Amino acid sequence: MSKVQLTRSEPVIAPAAQSTAPALSSRERLGVGLALVALYIIWGSTYLGMRIAIESFPPFLMAGIRFICAGLLLYAFLRLRGHAAPTGKQWGGATIIGVLMLVCSNGMVSFAEQWVATGIVAIALAAVPLYSALIFGLLGRWPSRFEWLGLGLGFVGVIMLNLEHGLWTNPQGALALLIAPFCWSLGSALSSRFPMASGLMASATQMLGGGVALLLLGVGLGEHISGWPSTRSWLAMLYLVLIGSLVGYTAYGYLLRRVRPALATSYAYVNPIVAVGLGALMAGEQIAPVGIIAMLIILTGVALVSLRKRR
Repeated sequence: MSKVQLTRSEPVIAPAAQSTAPALSSRERLGVGLALVALYIIWGSTYLGMRIAIESFPPFLMAGIRFICAGLLLYAFLRLRGHAAPTGKQWGGATIIGVLMLVCSNGMVSFAEQWVATGIVAIALAAVPLYSALIFGLLGRWPSRFEWLGLGLGFVGVIMLNLEHGLWTNPQGALALLIAPFCWSLGSALSSRFPMASGLMASATQMLGGGVALLLLGVGLGEHISGWPSTRSWLAMLYLVLIGSLVGYTAYGYLLRRVRPALATSYAYVNPIVAVGLGALMAGEQIAPVGIIAMLIILTGVALVSLRKRR
């Protein structure tokens, strides 16, 4: 996201460039529909993918390996397609944003998933647009009264989620889930203030910069891989690199070039639902009715904030 999208449910960086969407042909409409479905499913499923991966990989090392591999593949592909190499300043800006959005956000999500159900993590991350509205307010763009209503509703949902599901019995996970959406939103707000490569090259450089920082953090914390990772964890890692990062970014970049940002970022409303469903079906996770109510309240608040911004 050198112009990072602010409503990402699973914090990973998005491409920089956006454009006003022209009229679409029938073939392009089909492509848009397929890209949306892919994005809803792929980015909603990465929470479960991370949970399976950290069965064998420590959380920060797992995230670091994921983003370095994805960043290298994307960078090599773009360079082979003739994209210019980023400048030193662009690498520096990408690394700063990568640290905020990958180390302090995605890394915290991986860390929290050691204790917290994937569906609960996804619901907590749905509050990203609420944090974004507050941060942009501190930077001089305060929310309107209508947006304050959305913020209030959203944070009521976040409080309900924390209290009902006893997150504070695992204070590390609860704290990580407070840090993650805040740092994602902060990185989103600050990204336009740093020099950044264009398009998907911004994503590649941010993944590489953030991935290296994640590896260093993991090593500094004494993380190590005990024994050979299970086939299940290797497959989850492969899915996160190839599908979650590369295919997800390709679909997202396609949408940004062809549809309005409001539609391209609509995954924010669907990803938590996908994550909750997959967690229940494939991991046996159970979410109390209050958790579902909290999710609906958070998403209603996000919708109020987002709809107001798009007017």
